[in-house]
Amino acid sequence: MTQPPALTHFDAEGRALMVDVSDKPVTSRTAIACAHVVMLPATLAHVIAGTAKKGDVLGVARLAGIMAAKKTSELIPLCHPLPITKVSVDLTPDPELPGVRITAEVKTTGQTGVEMEALTAASTAALTVYDMLKAVEKSMEIGGIAVLRKEGGKSGTYERGPQ
Repeated sequence: MTQPPALTHFDAEGRALMVDVSDKPVTSRTAIACAHVVMLPATLAHVIAGTAKKGDVLGVARLAGIMAAKKTSELIPLCHPLPITKVSVDLTPDPELPGVRITAEVKTTGQTGVEMEALTAASTAALTVYDMLKAVEKSMEIGGIAVLRKEGGKSGTYERGPQ
């Protein structure tokens, strides 16, 4: 049986630490993450029609996701601050869910990846959708938060298989 890889955020005594990436090469890195918000069809109708009391649900959530990606190192204690070169957050109403599907893509050229930034963007966009619509429906559910794809760095490309 093979041993799982060692955890990198702990020293020999088990204390948390920020990983030293100073010897890693600078490479182009991309990560794509997703999330979704499940809601009643009537709530989704407010999103599609643009009639939510707080305003443009998808536009505000998109901006919140972008802003969150840029703040990831302030929210997640051991994340490195990164020079992010691109953040895009797409929110798509999906009547089949019913709800909103969210995809966040983050890029950088650096010494460590941007998976946490993409996850933070997708999660924050989902939380913002909830906040914008909670007056209409408190039973919405946020889920499906996952890394779909990452590229760059020593470990190369990872792509999540079909679920």
